Amino acid sequence: MSAPKNLRLVDLPGLIWEFTENDFATFALPNAGFGLLAASVAPTLTSCSESPGALSLLLRAAPPVILFNWANLLIFDVANQRLPESVTEDSLNKPWRPLARGKISPIQTRQLLLAAIPAVLGLGFVLDASWETALIMLLTWMYNDLHGGDELTRDVIIAIAYDVFLMGSLRIALGTATETCSEVAVSTTGYQWLAMIAGVIMTTMQIQDLRDQVGDRTRGRKTWPLVVGDSVSRVWIAACVCLWSVASVWFWGEVPLLISAGTMALGGWIDFTPRTDTEACDMGAVQG
Repeated sequence: MSAPKNLRLVDLPGLIWEFTENDFATFALPNAGFGLLAASVAPTLTSCSESPGALSLLLRAAPPVILFNWANLLIFDVANQRLPESVTEDSLNKPWRPLARGKISPIQTRQLLLAAIPAVLGLGFVLDASWETALIMLLTWMYNDLHGGDELTRDVIIAIAYDVFLMGSLRIALGTATETCSEVAVSTTGYQWLAMIAGVIMTTMQIQDLRDQVGDRTRGRKTWPLVVGDSVSRVWIAACVCLWSVASVWFWGEVPLLISAGTMALGGWIDFTPRTDTEACDMGAVQG
């Protein structure tokens, strides 16, 4: 691993992308997609009586919603990847990351985080998502610095964080794509749906641990595949995918059976096929 060079401003865009590249398509974009799609049926999920049109959502809401998710994802990824145990783990599981490659030093990473936190808090204020941004940073601290991500509490923290990201995405989408819904409250149905999504995440997130067992074992992390075993984890995840697919159809009562059956079949195939563990990690957001 070569010694990192002095950072220049011109290096920052590439570094920001490299820190978040692994999670952008599987986390930031799905969260943004939820916010935009949920905003299109706002009266069902919120107190907003206006449903913004597709063009308004794409042109006015999509950029700030994606920026909100990407900026907060950057804080989490930098905070996570800077830890010494994370560098060791990434050298085994994800050697392309900036710290594992020696492209940036731990000290430089800490300095980047110190600058990024107030910038992202300011962005949250501008987007009228201050409390969501602050709560995400609190969960980031619990997950990384308090090592909540190394215990079985990991899935609970991630599930809560997902819902905060989703709620922030929905509020920003409505605030930017409508004229009358800058201040909205989530309806009872909206909270029930968010609770179900948190349940899906909490009970199926273990799919991302299947491919990382070597690095997790080296780090001493307590994940489901290492605590209860690989086979038991696969059975659990496949069963949860099936159960949540049925529960989602029951909740909305309008989802075609073929779509639900296809989701169940895909989940079972992914979870029981070790050779697809890498792809399964990237497809976890689709199942969620």
